[in-house]
Amino acid sequence: MTAQTISKGILRALGIIVGIALVLYFLYKIQSVLAYLAIAAVIALIGRPVVLFLRRKLKFPNTLAVICTMLLMVGVLAGIIALFVPLISEQGKNLSLLNIDALQKNLDQLYRQITEYIGASPRVVTELIQETEIEKNILEGLDIGFIPNFLNSFLDILSSASIGLFSVLFISFFFLKDSKLFQNGLLMFVPNNKEAGTVKSIDKINNLLSRYFVGLLLQIFVLFVIYTITLLIVGVENAIVIAFLCALFNIIPYVGPIIGGVIMIILTMTSFLGMDFSSVILPKAGYVLIGLAIGQIVDNFASQPLIFSSSVKSHPLEIFLIIIIAGLLFGVVGMIVAVPGYTAIKVILKEFLAENKLVKSLTQNL
Repeated sequence: MTAQTISKGILRALGIIVGIALVLYFLYKIQSVLAYLAIAAVIALIGRPVVLFLRRKLKFPNTLAVICTMLLMVGVLAGIIALFVPLISEQGKNLSLLNIDALQKNLDQLYRQITEYIGASPRVVTELIQETEIEKNILEGLDIGFIPNFLNSFLDILSSASIGLFSVLFISFFFLKDSKLFQNGLLMFVPNNKEAGTVKSIDKINNLLSRYFVGLLLQIFVLFVIYTITLLIVGVENAIVIAFLCALFNIIPYVGPIIGGVIMIILTMTSFLGMDFSSVILPKAGYVLIGLAIGQIVDNFASQPLIFSSSVKSHPLEIFLIIIIAGLLFGVVGMIVAVPGYTAIKVILKEFLAENKLVKSLTQNL
């Protein structure tokens, strides 16, 4: 091997590294555009069944079917905003969702009532905490900032991302109107002998993910109904708002329901502060806990099997492991995108590596 060959190899390697770095930098700079494309793709997948229904059952022209679908989705979004944003803004102090200081005081008062109920004074509890070398003040160490983060992020997006919202709707319209638009763009980078398999994979992925996202919306709606009924029976103010926000946390697998349940119980208990703890607050929190348990039983034994088994054709244990691994690697975002990402990978592997023993085992239901 000559010095010239070695130098060419080094230069080629440096060129590849620089090229990859430039591509990554470019993707970093246009990350907002990539986010618009991803959100628009999800919206298109959700709206796809409606477009197909209008075209096949009602014989709508393609463009008219897309326009009706977009109007329906925009109407639903506008209805959610019109219903929840004013309530959240007007009742922010009562719900303590937007006022962390008020929520901290409410929790402090609730803490004192709990310690009195179990027969221990706050001083005794504090001494016990100090002796066991735990935090001197559990409320000072309690990070409750996660409670309004999701809500505040949602409101920030609605209030400041009008250009982004328009971009997402604009892209979604064309994704729905021309279902082959993304496919044709992807095929430009695929060798001719792989085009047929790629097209088949894209169609399969679209079908599976469309059913998955529609099922996810159904899952959230079922939980929303159960939570709303529970809170209305208990008599919690703004039950619809609280139920919607807590049901929305279910998007985060496994961790989300726990966070939503804790928020619901805390808001229930703080909404009845000033009343007797043993005869009012504790029983009402117990009723809400029962409602949460019913919601999770329905979700775990009805909604999730329907989504995971029927839509993405994966065993619940398989999905559990994938979500845990994705969460460890990429955090909450990884947990959210784990199922659709894993489904797409499985479809691609089945198409191009169908003879592999491991692939056969994982994709036998696809």
